Amino acid sequence: MSNSVPEGSAGLQVITVLGSTGSIGVSTLDVVARHPSKFSVFALTANTNVDVLEQQCLSFSPTYAVLQDSASAQELKKRLASTKISTEVLTGNDALISVVEDGAVDTVMAAIVGAAGLLPTLAAVKMGKKVLLANKEALVMAGGLFMSALSQSQAILLPIDSEHNAIFQCLPNTLKQRDKTSSSYDIAGVKKVLLTGSGGPFRQWPIEAIQKATPDQACNHPNWSMGRKISVDSASLMNKGLEFIEARWLFGLDPKNIEVVIHPQSIIHSMVEYNDGSVLAQLGQPDMRTPIAHALAWPSRIDSGVKSLDFMSLSGLDFERPDLERFPALSLAISVASQPSSAATVLNAANEVAVDAFLNSRIGFGNIAAVLDTVLFSANFFELDSIDAVLDADLYARKMSQAVIASL
Repeated sequence: MSNSVPEGSAGLQVITVLGSTGSIGVSTLDVVARHPSKFSVFALTANTNVDVLEQQCLSFSPTYAVLQDSASAQELKKRLASTKISTEVLTGNDALISVVEDGAVDTVMAAIVGAAGLLPTLAAVKMGKKVLLANKEALVMAGGLFMSALSQSQAILLPIDSEHNAIFQCLPNTLKQRDKTSSSYDIAGVKKVLLTGSGGPFRQWPIEAIQKATPDQACNHPNWSMGRKISVDSASLMNKGLEFIEARWLFGLDPKNIEVVIHPQSIIHSMVEYNDGSVLAQLGQPDMRTPIAHALAWPSRIDSGVKSLDFMSLSGLDFERPDLERFPALSLAISVASQPSSAATVLNAANEVAVDAFLNSRIGFGNIAAVLDTVLFSANFFELDSIDAVLDADLYARKMSQAVIASL
């Protein structure tokens, strides 16, 4: 992994933001707007959110705007036609890939939520871009294939999840290269990584009450402002489970060397323990602009707009083990990390379907883990050897999940 950051011909990093209207995309553009001499926006993409994407186009004048929904794309075209903005509006998967692969693009923020982000993120890796990975599902679904593609390209992969970004910052430089093995960890003296998590809104709720939680209660995260899907994942601790699997691939770790630690204040974003007893931690405000700014500027540092951490005002830092009886989804994810790779693909797909069903009041919160458990029990796990195999496993799990949900 090179220490150089690619730059456009004008000395700017030219950026495509996948998922620009989501919370990560919005935060990314906030950081970019603070540094107009460093960054230029080439393309912005969204699913159907015309209102937010229109305002982003007016603010950043990207060359392209991509909407997955064709009717939404037509609406955006109509709105921009009455302005002086020359942004060209595109639609569909091919357009999504094209604004990633374009030779003008240096950096891709991969912030599309869920399985939909896999193919464009993989395309960015294969084209040797600087890839800022906020789409954890790409590694959960196809970790081995994804990291293999990375090793065969000149791409730079930088994690955006606050936990993985923290681990990246706490690892020695020798382990920030693309080839990480157990022997290289031994040489560096790394004992394990500790993934911290707030415990979400239900950390102290009785199990019976959690089972009956509403979507609004699940999305009321105590520390972070996020989209509804990831907020539900945080409430079930599935988000921590997906991060566990992501860390296994991103850092080349054996699952036994990853530990989840509940830290309600969300001040320590993760830690790395070394064989000599040292523990390095990355601390900061619970604001995603910090890891975004770190990755955008890496290996330099830039202002993120995040206020300084005031140690004098901190009342204390608490830690506890996750309660796997209260949060069975986390237990399922940790077990899946040691299974053949299709197991994680199935888990991710089943979770996306179950969370969507919960948010649309088709199942209760307590049914999410039950759906995952049933689908995982029905599946045969195997090592994935192609993207087609990944997509087949994903489709199988979605169909099975819908059938399980219909039977509840």
